[in-house]
Amino acid sequence: MISSTNSPQTVPPQARGFVPALDGMRGLAALGVLVTHVAFQTGEAQSGAIGRAFGRLDLAVAVFFALSGFLLWRPHAAKARGIGQPQSTVRYWISRATRILPAYWVAVVLILLFLPGAGGGYQVWLANLGLAQVFVPLTLTEGLTQMWSLSVEVAFYVLLPLFAYLMVRLRGNSARFRLPLLLGVSVLALTWAFIPIPTPDAIHHDNWLPGYLPWFGAGMVLAELAVGPSTWMHRLAHRRVLLTFVAFVAFVLSCTDLAGPEGLVRPEPWQYAIKIALGAIISFSLIAPLVLRDQSQHRFLASPLALAIGRWSYGLFIWHLAVLNAVFPVFGIVPFSGSFFYVLALTVVLSVAVASASYAWVEEPARVAVTRWEKRRHIGEPAKGNAANPVTTKATNIEN
Repeated sequence: MISSTNSPQTVPPQARGFVPALDGMRGLAALGVLVTHVAFQTGEAQSGAIGRAFGRLDLAVAVFFALSGFLLWRPHAAKARGIGQPQSTVRYWISRATRILPAYWVAVVLILLFLPGAGGGYQVWLANLGLAQVFVPLTLTEGLTQMWSLSVEVAFYVLLPLFAYLMVRLRGNSARFRLPLLLGVSVLALTWAFIPIPTPDAIHHDNWLPGYLPWFGAGMVLAELAVGPSTWMHRLAHRRVLLTFVAFVAFVLSCTDLAGPEGLVRPEPWQYAIKIALGAIISFSLIAPLVLRDQSQHRFLASPLALAIGRWSYGLFIWHLAVLNAVFPVFGIVPFSGSFFYVLALTVVLSVAVASASYAWVEEPARVAVTRWEKRRHIGEPAKGNAANPVTTKATNIEN
């Protein structure tokens, strides 16, 4: 067991800040979201089994959410075992805002101003700038429709400190109860779509945070396991081929009507619950080998190319739909008329270029500027600790 007086040798490597393969996994998830949107807008998603699989790559969002759950919950899980201290709430919110808002606001302003069909009245502007699209009818506009998931993720960011506080109040910092509680909340959240909640026209409550808690919960459970003692789950994580097969089977099932009809038809509540459960299984199975076993074995996901795509993944996410919408008129392609691989190649190349520019000109300068401002203001001074407390050191995974 890990005690509160850890030596450097007793702190598990998974408790350290940077896991290179997670950045690679985030890059793959961003490309998955891009592929699914290209599949829908070229009509490939309605072309048979393979097309339906391309369309179901929207489950890459489950990987995004699980990665956020893991990286942001890990400091709280480590604190419960006496091997770390999370950021202060103020510094945590500042870091989240710095990571999300500058590049996002630049994208929203430019897309609403210059992308044909993306403009709108003040409600569209305010809802998109305020990340309230899932609550305000008809504000998910052209080039920005993918931002519903960012709205959900930001809600998770905002409420995470409150959830951590409530967990401490309910069960203290006892690691014994944390996993059952996280699993219980995740299972309970599968009933969200069945609850009759009145909403305005074009607003669906299954697009709100509670419906996606199982995806975040998959990552949070992994965070608890990563900082804890070795269990059968750690041994299972070494069977990467088996877990990859589990993820593959879950994905195949998600491509059937069990997880909802083909296309953008809204699923029944039971189909929605199955899709969410399958997404949690997929994300857990893909991420577990990255965080519950030796990090040095993940050569592809930690390769320079994968790390570069991971570094630009946020820019890929926020810009790719605008790029895709521009590809059709610029290259003389009619939407929903095929040319899937041609449009995909163009969209990937151009989106990577825009994303790299976003990282270099907006994201990284914003991070550096806020870091300097924090130092001048002495915000979030490092917690007292020693070399055995690596969780308090700066981490470089995107969500930290």
